[in-house]
Amino acid sequence: GKLGRYPPWPGKIVNPPKDLKKPRGKKCFFVKFFGTEDHAWIKVEQLKPYHPHKEEMIKINKGKRFQQAVDAVEEFLRKTKSKDQASSHNSNEEKNRRNSSEERGKQSAGEEKRKASLSEGKLKKGTGEGKKRVSSVSSERGSKSPLKRAQDQSPRKRGRPPKDEKDLTIPESSTVKRVMTGTVAGFKWPPSVSEPVKDSDPHFHHFLLSQTEKPAVCYQAITKKLKVCEEETGSTSIQAADSTAVNGSITPTDKKIGFLGLGLMGSGIVSNLLKMGHTVTVWNRTAEKCDLFIQEGARLGRTPAEVVSTCDITFACVSDPKAAKDLVLGPSGVLQGIRPGKCYVDMSTVDADTVTELAQVIVSRGGRFLEAPVSGNQQLSNDGMLVILAAGDRGLYEDCSSCFQAMGKTSFFLGEVGNAAKMMLIVNMVQGSFMATIAEGLTLAQVTGQSQQTLLDILNQGQLASIFLDQKCQNILQGNFKPDFYLKYIQKDLRLAIALGDSVNHPTPMAAAANEVYKRAKALDQSDNDMSAVYRAYIH
Repeated sequence: GKLGRYPPWPGKIVNPPKDLKKPRGKKCFFVKFFGTEDHAWIKVEQLKPYHPHKEEMIKINKGKRFQQAVDAVEEFLRKTKSKDQASSHNSNEEKNRRNSSEERGKQSAGEEKRKASLSEGKLKKGTGEGKKRVSSVSSERGSKSPLKRAQDQSPRKRGRPPKDEKDLTIPESSTVKRVMTGTVAGFKWPPSVSEPVKDSDPHFHHFLLSQTEKPAVCYQAITKKLKVCEEETGSTSIQAADSTAVNGSITPTDKKIGFLGLGLMGSGIVSNLLKMGHTVTVWNRTAEKCDLFIQEGARLGRTPAEVVSTCDITFACVSDPKAAKDLVLGPSGVLQGIRPGKCYVDMSTVDADTVTELAQVIVSRGGRFLEAPVSGNQQLSNDGMLVILAAGDRGLYEDCSSCFQAMGKTSFFLGEVGNAAKMMLIVNMVQGSFMATIAEGLTLAQVTGQSQQTLLDILNQGQLASIFLDQKCQNILQGNFKPDFYLKYIQKDLRLAIALGDSVNHPTPMAAAANEVYKRAKALDQSDNDMSAVYRAYIH
């Protein structure tokens, strides 16, 4: 990620537990984050010295938790400085005493060096180490109330340094204090002790229908793929969820995976499935898109039917209801490869009627069906941070566990087929309407002589502040409409959401108005640009 994309956080390099394997690949350090008891492996390029970047860091993150973290850094530095001064004073006294004897003159110099080295090592012992439990970090704009500590709730988790941890002695030029500026992190609330989860990532949270009666809150925090989600209990468990780092519990399913559709979303999903070690066979309407994934270890399927017949679970992610139907019912389509036991997971965002029809024909051939549309964009897909909304065959949902862990940060199981399609359309309806409102506000600011940048700065300081708002405004201010979420697809989702409202005689006037603006943008040849290009509908 880029600086400002996600909030940086102050931390210090410490020794990892002896039983903790270092990630393969790029050089990294084990970091403890100030203001929390959280730890993670962080790549070298994601670390920056504290002092030079302090002001920039504080401007980016205004949260209460972050301020507490900065206070903890400053307190640590004050203690370190006072110890340095005390050590220096004691060393001088010792040196004076020794210098009073000519006999010990030479010995004094050598011993002084050893003492200085030892003193420096002691000064690097961290604050707050050896605490009993791990506490969590809220997002820069998360809940006002801090997350509860997991004190005495569960045994010590792997990934937290032992009580006797010490800081690494590193050159002063690289400093013990470093600031993380890269990837996003999260943390997860643990499952109940009475409900062990088999063969699943303990940091990837599955929301079930029965759990959605109370709101579940997710907090984003520091490095990609640690997860935090709030359940009814309120205890926390924090561990790294990167399969190359701490958890040996994240293991790819041994089932053969198929994937149909390598668009903006599908490409990132397949890449992450391969990275986690899944066996994947790919197919795309334009075959050249498969080449990159073949180089990464994927197998090539000649037709959808062939992929389904040779794989245990086949995922599909295509553009719209027509494409989803054609993929299943067309020549050499999915249905021709379905036989009893074959599994099909449709990740396309379509209407409930379409997905129900597809489920019926798949199940009629003895197949198992799951709908699993995803909330996110190209960047989140590449980062493996999608939100997955699933419905249908519950057993298949559980069989997809390692796949969902690879591609997403959270999954929700919503019950019977059709529920996920409806929920996904509502989510995208809200997102699309909000994007149109952002564009409307920015253009109104411009024509009334107000600074668009100042408007963004004001919004970023208020309750509407979000990564989405900031990214889309930056797209508009920079005139960069490279697609992260195609404008034509958000218009399709608005259209389907309006139809959903029609089916139950529920008014959707905001979505209807936004839909007209996107249709105007499409008429201006913005279909293949990012949804933020709806801005251009207002300036013609």
